[in-house]
Amino acid sequence: MPCYRCGARQTDPIRGASPWKRGVRDETQVLICPDCQRLPGLDLDTCSTCRSTALICRLGEVECRSCGAVRPARATAFATPPPPPGLSAEVEAALNRVLGRA
Repeated sequence: MPCYRCGARQTDPIRGASPWKRGVRDETQVLICPDCQRLPGLDLDTCSTCRSTALICRLGEVECRSCGAVRPARATAFATPPPPPGLSAEVEAALNRVLGRA
């Protein structure tokens, strides 16, 4: 899953925890790359109880990791998002590399 702001692809960390962060935007779980985390205005959803942006979205619920408040996610949040631009070309290039195609 790419960064929702810049589209950078996540790579496996060498050791330890990943520097990427999770967030919820428009009731959908997103990843935020380390570079975008430093920028202002991430436009993430906030908890209605404590105003924290430390939210996770799972199984039709949005949970605040700060205060523990849980609420149902909106039904429109379950729509399948479109693939990021260029993803099909990226997948085709990866398959060509793996399969040894020219």
